[in-house]
Amino acid sequence: QVQLVESGGGLVQAGGSLRLSCAASGRTSSTYYMGWFRQAPGKEREFVATISRSSGSTFYAASVKDRFTISRDNARNTVYLQMNSLKPEDTAVYYCAHSKYYNRSTRSEEYEYWGQGTQVTVSS
Repeated sequence: QVQLVESGGGLVQAGGSLRLSCAASGRTSSTYYMGWFRQAPGKEREFVATISRSSGSTFYAASVKDRFTISRDNARNTVYLQMNSLKPEDTAVYYCAHSKYYNRSTRSEEYEYWGQGTQVTVSS
């Protein structure tokens, strides 16, 4: 079992920044991927970013590329999502997830463990 706890959400004005954290505990693996997803009211959960815990390689959704940065601190078992130039359309509950497999994925069904989510609200 893996437990994930997100923090760092809040209310910010458009153009502002937030940094989300995801602390992992339990049977985590350094060979897996960690990802961030988000879900806005009335919409499906969507992929945001993912990072390899071993190599640090990253991949982003087109909608956040060049504005968001995913990073990890393996010593702290923590993954971060730095969000800059925030837009009202970034408003959502953000979830951290631990992959089922060793390969990179943008599909939520290929992530096995999920955090409880943290709300991000961007005002215009």
